Amino acid sequence: MPDRGGGPTGPRIRVGRPSRRIRTLLMTVGVLAVLAMLFVMFAGFWTDWLWYRSVNFSSVFTTTLWTKIGLFAAFGLLMALAVGINIWLAHRLRPPLSAMSSEQQNLDRYRMGIAPFKKWVLIAVTALVGLIAGASASGQWRTWLQWVNGVPFGKTDPQFGKDVSFYAFDLPWYRFLLSFGFACAVLCLIAAALTHYLYGGLRLTSPGSRATAAATGHLSVLLGLFVTLKAVAYWLDRYGLAVKSSGLKSADGWTGLRYVDANAYLPAKTILFFIAAICAVLFFATLWRRTWQLPVIGFGLMVLSAILIGGLYPAIVQKFQVQPNEQAKEAPYIKQNIKATRDAYDIGESAVTGYKGDYKPTSKADRDKLRDNADTTASMRLLDPNVVSPAFQQQQQVRGYYQFPSTLDVDRYKDKDGKEQDTVIGLRELNIAGIPERNWINDHFKYTHGYGAVAAKGTETADGGGPKYSESDLPSEGQLGKYEQRVYYGEKTTQYSIVGGPQKELDYSDDTGEKSYSYKGKSGVNLANPFNRAAYAVAFGEPQILYSGAIGEGSRILYNRTPKERVEAVAPWLTIDGDAYPAVVDGRIQWIVDAYTTSNGYPYASRTTLGDTTADSLTNGQRAVVAQQNQVNYIRNSVKATVDAYDGTVKLYQWDTKDPVLKTWMKSFPSTVEKRSAISDSLMAHLRYPQDLFKVQRQLLTTYHVKDPGTFYTGSERWQIPNDPTNKSGNSVPPYYLSMKMPDQEKQTFSLTTTFTPNKRDNLGAFMAVDADAKSPDYGKIRILKLPSQTPVPGPQLVQSKFNSDPTIADELNVLKKLGDSEIEYGNLLTVPLDGGLLYVEPVFLRGAGTDYPLLKKVLVSYGDSKPVLRDSLEEALDVVFDSKAADTGKKPPATGGDTGRPPSIGDQQSVQDALDEAKKAIEEGEQARRSGDWGAFGDAQKKIEEALDRAIEAEKKAASGPGSGDGKNADGKNTDGKNADKGNQKDGQQGG
Repeated sequence: MPDRGGGPTGPRIRVGRPSRRIRTLLMTVGVLAVLAMLFVMFAGFWTDWLWYRSVNFSSVFTTTLWTKIGLFAAFGLLMALAVGINIWLAHRLRPPLSAMSSEQQNLDRYRMGIAPFKKWVLIAVTALVGLIAGASASGQWRTWLQWVNGVPFGKTDPQFGKDVSFYAFDLPWYRFLLSFGFACAVLCLIAAALTHYLYGGLRLTSPGSRATAAATGHLSVLLGLFVTLKAVAYWLDRYGLAVKSSGLKSADGWTGLRYVDANAYLPAKTILFFIAAICAVLFFATLWRRTWQLPVIGFGLMVLSAILIGGLYPAIVQKFQVQPNEQAKEAPYIKQNIKATRDAYDIGESAVTGYKGDYKPTSKADRDKLRDNADTTASMRLLDPNVVSPAFQQQQQVRGYYQFPSTLDVDRYKDKDGKEQDTVIGLRELNIAGIPERNWINDHFKYTHGYGAVAAKGTETADGGGPKYSESDLPSEGQLGKYEQRVYYGEKTTQYSIVGGPQKELDYSDDTGEKSYSYKGKSGVNLANPFNRAAYAVAFGEPQILYSGAIGEGSRILYNRTPKERVEAVAPWLTIDGDAYPAVVDGRIQWIVDAYTTSNGYPYASRTTLGDTTADSLTNGQRAVVAQQNQVNYIRNSVKATVDAYDGTVKLYQWDTKDPVLKTWMKSFPSTVEKRSAISDSLMAHLRYPQDLFKVQRQLLTTYHVKDPGTFYTGSERWQIPNDPTNKSGNSVPPYYLSMKMPDQEKQTFSLTTTFTPNKRDNLGAFMAVDADAKSPDYGKIRILKLPSQTPVPGPQLVQSKFNSDPTIADELNVLKKLGDSEIEYGNLLTVPLDGGLLYVEPVFLRGAGTDYPLLKKVLVSYGDSKPVLRDSLEEALDVVFDSKAADTGKKPPATGGDTGRPPSIGDQQSVQDALDEAKKAIEEGEQARRSGDWGAFGDAQKKIEEALDRAIEAEKKAASGPGSGDGKNADGKNTDGKNADKGNQKDGQQGG
């Protein structure tokens, strides 16, 4: 009979447990997944350890690691125990019977649901808060190390008489403990209250008492602890007034006590401390009184007191005592702020002297003296490192896979005669974007390093206006002698490379072909170990590292290759200067990195923001300061660091031997910083005063050059840093390195200079220079020349406007611009004090006239209120601007706007267009010579261009002046017949600039 049940007629399928094989497979996959996740987490830790060991700074890694682990464990466990014990205690103090109410009946369901898992819930809650608290505490490792190892400053604050180290090292740690205590008290209070409510100790709607006696006592103790912490906070707030930032109209970032702080807030904090302490006692007394009445009243009085005493009373004092006579009231506190700020930023010894600034020569002897002194006062560095990088790139790049930084560096090297000269230098670093064929092997195995340093004289140029190289070509040759030229570590070297294994590297290429090389240094991490290869494959997200045949015995991986990156990693407690610069020292290329110790806890010292203060018109991502804390009120250039460009060796040298912050970190990380005496003489010759510190100091000195509290308060002597007049960025003018002498110095010294203008005005307010030569006994001495306000002297913006508005200069520059759509680029506007006046010098570069890089073509010079001068060389321009004795010796060039004084030539009759056509033809010849590598022909073409330009300018002048213009007189109407050198003699001095 057929089945009529309507069900399936086929065999039944049984659904049961998976087979043992499937369960085993699933368990294996699960275990492997967990292991893989653990290995991924472990890979970052392991590769970090390997890297620190490879640079011989493993102690930094272990000290930091164990400090973080210790803080994590201690505070995480403390928080977990505190919260767990209070939950357990609240559960233990629950009432034996719950009240008969709908509220408690609803809660019964939650109690019954949680009952089987009470232990796990307790563990989960305590573990969660412990992890969060531990992670937060581990981030305070710097604060802990400074507190444990703090070294006294030997200076005390004027209000409380405590050593500065209390504010710099102790107070931050106490504040962390206080914040941790508050967090712990609040979490314990919340956890205990919830537990009491869940188990009937607290009742919101049930009849009868709202809380059991046990719950009342428990919560009262926790509230008492919270109020006790508040009392401690009031007491610490008293000391916090010394490092509190507040507003004062005459100073940004004002820090320290003011009149209202000392006479209102300070006594208010003391009174509130005692009120909070009494209130805490009332809460603790609830254990015996079992009533909330007195604690609640006390707490209300504390809140009311905080409003009246801590807020209203200081406002009344400020309104009715301070504001009517603020200057007199604040004077003692302004004086303390000035002294502390000058000490904290190491500007206490800066000397401000008066300077007339508007000297006018009244006789020929005066002008001759000025002309002679102009040569001895400063070595004008016309080769601007911020402009000429494209010239280095075009002439010395050699191959497309090399590059130079966009801003070159200034250093000092000796010439053939042993005389020290300012030098513009850059390294030929690897440019991975220029590799002909991009693939993993080429990017990381074959193209691994740059090659050689390129240097040019800062005060001279070659024929045509290009850099006059003292070290050039590939391999580099010149005055730097023999040295290891391979650059494995540099500012532009950001990718990892694997070297030293079976895969050969490209060393460099010349006319004979490519040269191969295999790295012989000891830096990097050995990849012969398969475990290390697997770790790096995971850490870098590159599986080929694990199985590539290009990796074998001797293979080493190089990474963290920029100098600032390496110094920051081995010394995470330092702030790194934005400009690392290379120097050839004892046959090696060394990157020199300036590093700072900072603090935000110097009492009474005003704060500054490093990122803003160190920014100027040249700041970019490469040159930005690497700050551990952006807001600081204490800074020292305490460490000079070097990074070897070949093997990456990092060395830290103690530079400021008195800095207590550095001494504290040296106690925390022993044997990481070498003594100052370990610096060799050859290295000392290249150390200099750092730019970022100078920028911070000049920003503070816009206000803190004033020592008189009354003048400081009015702000009448406040300065500002002028904007860079040579570009339209609107950012501050950068400081410039220059060999010069100030009026009180007998000879030139390598200096770092800047200018100030009065607040919201463009005339010059002051000139500032610091002795930047590390070998000088006056190293770090800041000299400021203050100009009188009643006789305004033009500042950088006004001088640049003076240059731009001169019609004759504008005509000459317009002629230059007509050449092949050329562009004018202005170099650094150099300012030099000279015999009571100020000399401004600005190089003028031409880009596009047959080249796509700038060439120095003209020099602008101005002195005092004299007419600005544009000439082919600095020597010619100085002769003209001072109208010196060069005119009598036949070496003075013609003044702007006059007859040339030389015999008429074909160029005198040619039209402007004819001369420009000749220049364009020479441009084409020069471009062809450049492409073929014939630099001799290229120089000849540049000379032809210059001669054609001169003829074009002369023709333009005659066309503009009309008949009778060649009357033998210059722009001032003075006779020049027979007093001008011929064109060839003028050219002889051209390259002196």
